Amino acid sequence: MSAPGAVRGASWLFASAAPVSTFTPEQLSDEHRLIRQTADAFMANEVLPAIHRLEEKDWTCARELVATCAELGLLGTDVPEEYGGLAMDKVSSLIVGEAVGRLPSFATTFGAQTGLSITPLLCFGTSAQKQQYLPRLVSGEILGAYALSESGSGSDALSARARAVRQADGSFVLSGEKMWITNGGFADIFIVFANVEDARRPDLQVGRAFTAFIVERAFPGVASGNEEHKMGLNGSSTTPLILQDVRVPAENVLGEVGKGHKVAFNVLNYGRVKLGAMCSGGARFVIAEAAKYASERRQFGRPIAEFGAIRHKLSEMVVREYAVESMLYRLAGLLDGHDDDTRSAPPSGLPDTRSAALSGLPAALEAYAIEASIVKVAGSEMLDYVVDENVQIHGGNGFVRDYPAERHYRDARVNRIFEGTNEINRLLIAGMLVRRSKAMLVDGPEPQDRPDAPDVMAALDTMKAAALTVLATAVSRYGDKLGDEQEVLTLAADILIDVFASDSVTARAAAAGDPLHAAVASVYVSDAAARVEVAARTALAAMLDGDERATAVARIRRLFDIPAVDTVPLRNLIAAAVLSRGKYPYL
Repeated sequence: MSAPGAVRGASWLFASAAPVSTFTPEQLSDEHRLIRQTADAFMANEVLPAIHRLEEKDWTCARELVATCAELGLLGTDVPEEYGGLAMDKVSSLIVGEAVGRLPSFATTFGAQTGLSITPLLCFGTSAQKQQYLPRLVSGEILGAYALSESGSGSDALSARARAVRQADGSFVLSGEKMWITNGGFADIFIVFANVEDARRPDLQVGRAFTAFIVERAFPGVASGNEEHKMGLNGSSTTPLILQDVRVPAENVLGEVGKGHKVAFNVLNYGRVKLGAMCSGGARFVIAEAAKYASERRQFGRPIAEFGAIRHKLSEMVVREYAVESMLYRLAGLLDGHDDDTRSAPPSGLPDTRSAALSGLPAALEAYAIEASIVKVAGSEMLDYVVDENVQIHGGNGFVRDYPAERHYRDARVNRIFEGTNEINRLLIAGMLVRRSKAMLVDGPEPQDRPDAPDVMAALDTMKAAALTVLATAVSRYGDKLGDEQEVLTLAADILIDVFASDSVTARAAAAGDPLHAAVASVYVSDAAARVEVAARTALAAMLDGDERATAVARIRRLFDIPAVDTVPLRNLIAAAVLSRGKYPYL
């Protein structure tokens, strides 16, 4: 398998497995660690003690916490200094996102401010728009919200019914209703998406002028509906946004008329990365809670932490979080330009966290959109697993509100819906990779059988060969109609997620050179190989018939004839590290 040259995102699929240089948490600079200390202290001392006030809908408290966050510089890590920010790198933003993930309700408020309000202005705003809004958003003087979804257009955002009618003076009159707006009850400005209609252009078809607008709450006709009664995230505001003949000045168009999809999709790409970070940080917080409870809870005369079944749960929680964390930091390094995904040279590290080209963020997000969707899906599903097993470890206590395990469980569920459902993101992962690499899949050499290599690397090469076989077969079988085959695309996406995760954990463990890192990488790759084999056989069976099916499935079976790994002692090593340290053991 050869490197893809011009292909940047997903180049890890086309390169043979080998210890590679990627950015990892172990490479954090002193400045990064100071940011982590600041964000962790803010959450521990200011936010977590305010849980009950937030869950009682005390939005004054929410605004005060955002303002305190701003005073510490945590809202402006991505923002240039001229607009009141710190102009730091994406690793710094990831670190802050991990910290706020300890309390999902506040993380949601924070994410709407930073990822969904500041980011679109930063990436697409005019100089005047940035000057007008960014300093006040970064300082916490005003709060923002993002109004894309509607009751009839969730994943199909471009079919929005909200309308913006262009007036003779160039202004627009907006009408419609947006749903599930985070910060909706108290936001001061909204990034609103609507389809433009223009009486001067009767040929303009509905849906072809999808456009983003900056709408202030002070504009006449803007109103929030009632707070939604939600399963979780009860400490965040979620309301409809009602627009009744709202006149918006022409200078409040964000980006270009008819190019709102660029704003929406790039913002969602970055939102997926930040959501993955929040899930990762939340998981580490819950793992510590589970370890503490398991050490203290006694059954049959001893702590339940001594039972193999509990130790397996703790180790699996850690293994899955390690994989997500490894992918996230690798992706942050890629976005910052400190990791060459052609793997021709090791990175120089990140000694200086100043970002050189914030204006290039949309291009970087587009280049690594596949990885952004992967960390969103993997992060949200990993956190679901962690909070579910935390409830199980707590037993009956996990099912009552006297313990926070119950709240963690409810709060985590929405992450699989946020930033595009996981189903949509799976289709994007496989679909984007095929579109970007179609020529290689059609014209490139047939993937070879697994070469001789050390156990973990051999398993990783096997998974990559299986992924390429499935993708090449799909392109050959369906051609331009592949997008209609959602079952096959979903299976392919699951394979790609495991390949990127396995590639990332092996790279990180090799760089760490530590037995505890080697153990978690071996466990993850061993389990991932089993999942990939099943998914590949299922996908090929769905696409082929007769002799072709038998030949392809047999080839997959031969590929995965790899030595079995005894993961029990490795899991015990991991569980012992969690319990002895009382927390996630890799930071």
